Amino acid sequence: MSYKNDIEEFFEYLERESLSFLDINYDDLRFYLMYLKEEKNDSNSSIDRKLSGLRGFYKFLANEGYVSKNVFSLINGPKKEKKLPRYFEYNELEELFNVCDDTPMGQRDLLILEMLYGTGVRVGELVNIKVKDIDLSTKSILILGKGNKERIVTYGEYCSDALITYLNDGYHRLNIKNEEYLFLNKNGGVITERGVRYVLEQIIKKTSLNKNISPHMLRHSFATHLLNEGCDLITVQKLLGHESIKATQIYTHVTTDRLKEVYYNSFPRAKKDDK
Repeated sequence: MSYKNDIEEFFEYLERESLSFLDINYDDLRFYLMYLKEEKNDSNSSIDRKLSGLRGFYKFLANEGYVSKNVFSLINGPKKEKKLPRYFEYNELEELFNVCDDTPMGQRDLLILEMLYGTGVRVGELVNIKVKDIDLSTKSILILGKGNKERIVTYGEYCSDALITYLNDGYHRLNIKNEEYLFLNKNGGVITERGVRYVLEQIIKKTSLNKNISPHMLRHSFATHLLNEGCDLITVQKLLGHESIKATQIYTHVTTDRLKEVYYNSFPRAKKDDK
């Protein structure tokens, strides 16, 4: 339906500009792009979709001999906007941590939260952690990441407390199948990535937070809070297990916005008082 609407919109534009769909050129398309962006205020993704549909339409016209060439093949759509990572504020995380009870499942769920946030590991890395991968004395975990590359992540006191409680109590009560993996489901088997997502969805339902939640959102929170507290980008890259610094740089947009907010709210001469 959107394809049909996009074609109709294009024809309405041609009629407005007294242009024939059989006789348009590159410059006409440039002005059409400006129309979509400036007058229609379309997003880049919406413009890209419209150009894709029109490209297919003109390919058909060219194949049928109605036009000599597909003029839309000469023009590229705008770059897609990068979605900034969503993350939790500190007070929101505290509310998440506080809803977990002291049952074996509650102990496990709290540890899932603490590890996802406190180490920045991916959910696929989390579910593959084995008890033997953990060094309690150094508070570190051997992680098998993308491309079977290993890295060491560390964790702090809160995560350590949750881990020791779980290992001494909930883990033994859940581990009826003598599994070597750390995170287990209610039947004693290894929890899946989908299972972790379900756990997080159930946790946030118990809070007052009007947000969606995902394992990656906790990873984003880990990276964003590190940068907000002055950690350098290279260190965050290593902690996240990013192959390239480019993958980590998206967090600088978030922290820059945070810096601006602090500046304007805190610096006396950042803005004039209304008098």
